[in-house]
Amino acid sequence: MRMYDIIQKKRDRGTLTEKEISFFLDGCVSGKIPDEQTAALLMAIFLNGMTARETELRTIGMARSGTMVDLSGSANTVDKHSVGGVGDKTTR
Repeated sequence: MRMYDIIQKKRDRGTLTEKEISFFLDGCVSGKIPDEQTAALLMAIFLNGMTARETELRTIGMARSGTMVDLSGSANTVDKHSVGGVGDKTTR
C-alpha cells in the first residue's frame, strides 16, 4: 500500500477503506509517513469530507493508537479532551 494512492483516492472523492485508514494512522504514529504526505491527505479530507464510516474508523483507530484506560467500573468518569489551543474543555 502506498500513501500516494490513498491521497489520490481521497483527492478524487473516493471512500477510504479500513485498511487504508489504518495504514495512514499507523504511519503517522510510527513517523514513517512524511509530513507533506500527511498534509496532502488532510487537505484532501478537508476539501472532500469523510463519510460517517470513515470518521468512525479514524476515531477508533486513533483511540487504539495509544494507551486505553478501562473506566467502565468507575461511578464517575471524566473525559479530558483537547486538540490544543485556547478553550480546552472538561466534560463529565
